[in-house]
Amino acid sequence: MARKSKGRPIHGWIAVDKPAGLTAAAVVARVKRALDAAKAGHGGTLDPLATGILPLALGEATKTVSFAVDTSKTYEFEVTWGASTDTDDRDGTVTAISDKRPDIEAIEATLPAFTGVISQTPPDYSAIKIGGQRAYDLARRKEAVELAARPVHVHSFTFLAMPDPDHGLFRVECGKGTYIRALVRDLSQSLGTLGHISVLRRTRCGVFTESRAISLENLEALGHKAADSEHLLPVGTVLDDIPALALTEEEARRMTLGQAVALWPVVKRSPKTGLEQGTAVQVLCGDKLIAVAEIGNGMIRPVRVLNL
Repeated sequence: MARKSKGRPIHGWIAVDKPAGLTAAAVVARVKRALDAAKAGHGGTLDPLATGILPLALGEATKTVSFAVDTSKTYEFEVTWGASTDTDDRDGTVTAISDKRPDIEAIEATLPAFTGVISQTPPDYSAIKIGGQRAYDLARRKEAVELAARPVHVHSFTFLAMPDPDHGLFRVECGKGTYIRALVRDLSQSLGTLGHISVLRRTRCGVFTESRAISLENLEALGHKAADSEHLLPVGTVLDDIPALALTEEEARRMTLGQAVALWPVVKRSPKTGLEQGTAVQVLCGDKLIAVAEIGNGMIRPVRVLNL
């Protein structure tokens, strides 16, 4: 009996405009099926409630996912004042209510305290592991969830509008690990009221923007053709911000075998600055991306070798 195909070897990134109501994992499964891709993953999850930019890595691009996850992101969202929920968004159960509604002046005066490096306790309904279990699994079973506060970087927190006394519209640009639901929870408390997210959209995830995104519906309509369209971006798309080093064919051969290459001869041919101990680099042979590597003890050591 013939062995069933496991999918096509498709390599690169696709920015999907995720619709509301789907998990990131569900979007990955649908894209993988539509393209008949052998391997796929996402670079930065989105809650089912949220819409917007979900970068999907296909094939060898999955080896560069960390560079998408670690980047800054931009969100636009609506806060509903006067009620807290157990999930800190509209999908949860209301846990408390407040009659107080903040005014514009109070909001604008409070936002600076939530900008810069701040301490944030993640929501109980989060994917963080506690003793090997996801926090959201513990929360659903009504078990105690104790998450430690952690520093996160909020680059900007902008008040956009107040369409009515019960709602406020905002934009946040933030670093990795920032929970917008927790930000809204804490902002509401600082304003002397309660609040939760009622609408959430990610408009940017690192280099992936709305202008580069395709809706899930349109991607599924393209099917296999999507792999040959402008929507499939190169594997190195998320590596634009790290230095690139050019190897000779012999150096590249050694790198593909998992061997380290001496740094000095490479730098001597094409001087680079800022190549300190632990610096991540992309290494190329001609136009071909060979690996993601790290500088250490005068050597270029492969971290993830790419088979393109």
